[in-house]
Amino acid sequence: MDPLVWTVGTTFCISLIAWLGALTLFLNDELLDRVLLLLVALAAGGLIGGAFLHLLPRAIQEYGRADTLPLFLSLVAGFCLFYVLEQFIHWHHHHAATHDHEPVSYLVLLSDTIHNFIDGLVVAGAFLLGVEVGLVTAAAIALHEIPQELGDFGVLVYGGFDRTQALVLNYLTQSTVILGGVAGHYLAGVVGWTPVFLLPFAAGNFVYIASSDLIPEIKEDRDVRKAALHFAVFLSGIVLMLGVKLLRRGLA
Repeated sequence: MDPLVWTVGTTFCISLIAWLGALTLFLNDELLDRVLLLLVALAAGGLIGGAFLHLLPRAIQEYGRADTLPLFLSLVAGFCLFYVLEQFIHWHHHHAATHDHEPVSYLVLLSDTIHNFIDGLVVAGAFLLGVEVGLVTAAAIALHEIPQELGDFGVLVYGGFDRTQALVLNYLTQSTVILGGVAGHYLAGVVGWTPVFLLPFAAGNFVYIASSDLIPEIKEDRDVRKAALHFAVFLSGIVLMLGVKLLRRGLA
């Protein structure tokens, strides 16, 4: 099947995650918090597993050279870009919050639009290197998008939008992942864009999101049983990615 078909299909599925905000209509705050933390733990494990068990090994394999420094520099660049982007957004959140909630909501929408477009580029590059790496990359992105989109929905409602407006706006920003996917696919053909460097770049994104945003959230709970549960779910995310790797080897 054409990589573009895979790219559009998977990014469209990722875009539908934005509608999960509707679930908050049927959950009380306490239950929602519990579910979110479990999803955060699973997403963190999935991102770590995706980065170190799939993206980096595949990038090294595709690169085919002894000197892998350029690949690891790409990983560092991916990590640093998301650090700078997040710091910029947080700085604006801090200054906007003293005046009105609305600016914060618009900044969340802007940052999500950029983030999702980059995710689309990453998915496109992955599928150009093979269906397996494309599906794993899309799955890792989807895992961290689930808790993120639920959280973003809450921010938009808190910022003054009603629930219907928040759902629609959340979907519009999430759908830019499709645009990024299509753009990434055609960039490769038009300008000879090399997707192999996008794999470690995406791995850097994944490691940053997991280590800076997700893992700190699940570490805050001091209850031993809850902490053990969160760690088990985190490990299950890694094991899930390992299982995909081993299954693929068994079928090869």
